Amino acid sequence: MDIGKIREEFTLLQNREIAYLDSGATTQKPKQVIKAVEEFYQSYNANPHRGAYELSVEATNLYEETRQKIARFINAKESEEIIFSKNATESLNLLAYSYGMDNLKKDDEVVISIMEHHSNLVPWQMVTKKTESKLTYMYINEQFELTKEEIESKITDQTKIVGITHISNVLGTINPVKEIIEYAHKKGAIVIVDASQSIPHMKIDVQDLDADFLVFSGHKMLAPLGVGVLYGKKEILNKMSPFLMGGDMIEYVYEQDTTFAPLPNRFEAGTQNVGGVVGLGAAIDYMNDLGYETIQQREQELTGYALQRLAQLDYMNLYVTPNRENHSSVISFNMKGIHPHDVASILDSNNVAIRSGNHCAQPLMRFLQTDSTCRASLSFYNTKEDIDQLVRGIEKTYKLFEKYMKK
Repeated sequence: MDIGKIREEFTLLQNREIAYLDSGATTQKPKQVIKAVEEFYQSYNANPHRGAYELSVEATNLYEETRQKIARFINAKESEEIIFSKNATESLNLLAYSYGMDNLKKDDEVVISIMEHHSNLVPWQMVTKKTESKLTYMYINEQFELTKEEIESKITDQTKIVGITHISNVLGTINPVKEIIEYAHKKGAIVIVDASQSIPHMKIDVQDLDADFLVFSGHKMLAPLGVGVLYGKKEILNKMSPFLMGGDMIEYVYEQDTTFAPLPNRFEAGTQNVGGVVGLGAAIDYMNDLGYETIQQREQELTGYALQRLAQLDYMNLYVTPNRENHSSVISFNMKGIHPHDVASILDSNNVAIRSGNHCAQPLMRFLQTDSTCRASLSFYNTKEDIDQLVRGIEKTYKLFEKYMKK
């Protein structure tokens, strides 16, 4: 990988003097993606599925071609199994209400991990309360991992739904989703995989995983903000009620009754973010051209270097599994005696962008016995110089606070 050439494709990284280490929140966008969105609005802007004129047909073709591209990208059986949403959060809410509300009953169980983002936690709290079912948590061990024993003790014959993040957005732990899916299916449960943090970093094959549902947001994988994907097995989606009602998701509407359109339209009410969808297609093309093997090799090298540098600082607490094969490119840490928000603010003054806070994972923070952490999340476009800049900023931060901590 020619990292100099790669970084030239990310205009923001050229225009600003910044070590951008918050790709877990949103990735920067290459020129190819920005150009694809611009070209859509300049040359193809029309509402898909609604016009018989040429421009609308062209917009429809772009929209549906991207759906097919995503199906190939994650190896879905059919393009109808790909539903566009505005993000993973909307996709998960759709599943909670359109599947959970209709399929859970009193004393059934929904099992999730303590690592879940609020998007894959709060909807299940609400649905289990309304259906009088039970929400059960799988907890991590001292190495920040789910054990086989924990998985098999929590997923029982009463479990109907399992929701699991593929990679923790706080810990970077890569969960054994294929094994979880296999065991859950033996117990008669369906499994929802949140791939928001994994799909930017590793190849996903939904048929190999045998996932019932899988969700992700485009903006975490080089695409524009405001577009997401829900994959679902066709036989399950066909039995689900629509989540949002309105235009383009209907078949016939009468004064007192309505029939709904077939997949995928029944879950895509209203005008969609077509420009964002086109941008997502361009992002997939970019990632395919680069190759996941190249991406993983680059990110593993950067993550290893960052962990090595940070581990040399004796005032650091790292929230990272020691099993490198089970860890992605997210590094959460705290500096002893210094609040994460202070760390992030001082780093910002040194042109280093990291995340600080609870990362939309408050139950996990309480389990870790902390209120918040700092989080550096890497992507292939980062450099060792970015990491060196991070470490220098951390050292400078510690020196600023050291005299106060000694009092």
